[in-house]
Parts: sequence; C-alpha cells; structure tokens
Amino acid sequence: MNARIRLATFNLENLDDGPGATIPVADRVAVLRPQLARLSADILFLQEVNGQPVRGPRTLAALDALLDGTDLAGFHRVATESPSGGPMDKQNLVILSRWPIRTRRQVWHDLLPPPLVPDIATPHADAALRPLRWDRPILHAAIELPGGVLLHAINLHLRAPLAAYVDGQKLGPFAWRSSAGWAEGFWRAAVQRSGQAFEARLLVDEILDTDAAALIAVCGDFNCEAAEMPARILMAAHEDTGNNALAGRSLAPVEAVVPAERRYSVIHAGRHLLLDHMLASRRLLGGVVLAEIHNAALGDEMIGYANAGATPDSFHAPLVVEIVLPD
Repeated sequence: MNARIRLATFNLENLDDGPGATIPVADRVAVLRPQLARLSADILFLQEVNGQPVRGPRTLAALDALLDGTDLAGFHRVATESPSGGPMDKQNLVILSRWPIRTRRQVWHDLLPPPLVPDIATPHADAALRPLRWDRPILHAAIELPGGVLLHAINLHLRAPLAAYVDGQKLGPFAWRSSAGWAEGFWRAAVQRSGQAFEARLLVDEILDTDAAALIAVCGDFNCEAAEMPARILMAAHEDTGNNALAGRSLAPVEAVVPAERRYSVIHAGRHLLLDHMLASRRLLGGVVLAEIHNAALGDEMIGYANAGATPDSFHAPLVVEIVLPD
C-alpha cells in the first residue's frame, strides 16, 4: 500500500514571547496547540514565527514553547535566517518535517534581483532608481519521504496589500501625508508581492528543469486569492501560458477541492477570503485524497485589530491536505 502523508500550512499571526509580545505566549499556546494537534501534520509550513532576542543570535523560543510536549517538538526543522545569522526578529518561515530534510535553501533575490524603482512623492525626489527588496525570503526544503522520494517543500509569505513605506509621506502607522504618497506606497507593495511570487516561480522552474516529475508543494500566506496576479504568476496555468508543452509545469491550488462554502482562511470586515494556499505540482496533485480548512473558530481580523489585536488566536485558518504518495 502506498504511504499517506499530511501537509499543513498555518500563519500563526506574530507568534512571540517576551516584552514585545502583545499576549503572553502561554495564552497563545493554550489556543494554538490544540489546532496543531488537530492538523496531525507530517510536514508543517508555518508563517509569522517571531525570533526572541538573547545574547548572540536570536532563538525561536516562542515556537519551542508552543511545540513543547508534542510530536512536532521532535520533528526536523528549518527556518529563515537574517543576513547576520539566526532567526529574524519578525515573521520567520519555518518548515517542520517528520522525515529527514536533505537540503535547505533560503531564496532572497538569488534568482531575481530587486527591481529598480524611482522615488516620486518623496520630498526632494531625484531621478535615481533604487532597488526595492522583498520583505521576507522564500524557504525551500528537500524532504526525503517514505520510499526515498523527495518532496520539494517551499514556504512562502507574500507582502500584504498595504502601502509600503515612502520617505516623508507617513503621518502615522495608517495615515498618509498625500494621496500620491499613499498611491506610490501601494504600487510599491504590489511590485514586491508580485516580484516575490515571480522569484518563487523561478525556483519552481529550476526544480522542474532538473526533474520534470518532481513532487513540489508551495504553501503559505499569499495575501491574495487564487485569481489575483501573484497566485497566477506562481501557478503558470495552461490557460495563461497557452502552450501544451508547459502544462506539466503548472501548479494547481489543492484547496479547490474544499466545498465552496468552506473555502476561506481569513474573514476581513465580514468578507470570507482565501489568502492561504497550497499549490501542488501535477504529480503531487494526483495523490490528493483530502483537503480541509479549519475555519470553524475563525474571527474577523478587522474586529481583532480594532481591539489592538488582543486575541490569543490567529486570524488565519490552517489548511491541511492528505496525499497518497505516487509509486
């Protein structure tokens, strides 16, 4: 009988500990740990895991507290790193695996240089073009599954559709000096979000160039729905490329098998949105036997933010997929 595996992705919503944490980590553990147990994941993709300061490189102490005493505590682990080493202070990506992780790679402008953009609304703007970097890297792990086959697990967290910083144009966290300044920031954010999706697509193509039948899962918080540009860039669907020879290189959204009335991972001002995705290569897609989005207890993020985000829960619902491995 072919082995079954469970993959899950979950944005933990700024999991933190220590002075900077809005809510004590113990309160968050009490709510999040049962959610992780319900996932029963063999491979887990996590987003928004904050690093905690200590002497030397930061640690992932908050994540350790969450996983303590669970099977996940003994899983193999890889995480994103800052340029100086160790976890970043905010929003690290983490992959946990029941099986050995053979290789780990962090992709951050390794396949696509930062686009050069002008300063428009900035006071005293000049004509110079300056690099616009992504907020976060992409995390890629090659995991050896039962039977020796490799799964290429790619964890991704694209920028939210909120205006990026523009020098001299902010009056406060959500207040702008001019409409042009806000528009420039919103445009910059769109460039970052789509650009990082493009770099992730280049990573997928690089893997497929080596193995056309590779098992690939691209999971995480895309901050967009499947019909929006970043997801379309990643999927490279046949209806977009128009080339039959490229059909096998497309990725498909596994969550499409979830009933439509349950197909959402975020509630924003009453709107049910699917912003968290799992895209699968064609060979991996053939083994999908189950997909669920655990959104029964999901709260509205706008209400939560109005309460200063004071909730131990996450405003994202986890997505779990069960797959029968191909021969």
